[in-house]
Amino acid sequence: MLTAVGQTTITGYLKPLLIPFLFFAVIKSEEFPTKKWLLLALLFSWMGDIILIFAEKSELFFIFGLLAFLFAHLLFIVLFINQEAVVKHKQQNYYWLGFGLVLLYLFGMLSILLPKLGSLQIPVGIYAMTISLMLIETIKGYCNWQQKSKVLILIGAIFFVLSDSVLALNKFYYAFSGASFLIMSTYLLAQFLIVKGVLDINKK
Repeated sequence: MLTAVGQTTITGYLKPLLIPFLFFAVIKSEEFPTKKWLLLALLFSWMGDIILIFAEKSELFFIFGLLAFLFAHLLFIVLFINQEAVVKHKQQNYYWLGFGLVLLYLFGMLSILLPKLGSLQIPVGIYAMTISLMLIETIKGYCNWQQKSKVLILIGAIFFVLSDSVLALNKFYYAFSGASFLIMSTYLLAQFLIVKGVLDINKK
């Protein structure tokens, strides 16, 4: 039976394996206006995956991994904003409902984590706000984009937030058994669904 440490090590090494396949799939896809932003977001995500393998060795690795994913989320935000060129209709009520729920999530997570973060309060706080903004942009896209694959992007973004939330709670608040598998599975599903959704929504 694997120990918790062994599970963490194995899942840590498995996580970086998916992104190169997604990266190659995007490269081979037809050209679309937001393709470069998707490739860059995947590149920084892959860098973050690799750096976080060593997060247990030094807090510095965790900070650099956090920074890599921060840039990845900023690039996803740019992608989603530029994707709005395909706007066909709007559902403002759904958007404001989603906006409010994301704010509740953000304030809830920060209220739980901030007392436990010590010197990491500012970087983790900035990261939490950035990933929340990324989710808000996908909600906005869901309300504006016409293609049915928009739901894949929204679900992917939700799983991304879920994965990062479990990671933060497990690291700073309360470590629990099975966290590594839950973090990895939700993260890989998030990346796959976002890439699949973006590729589908840009099919000519």
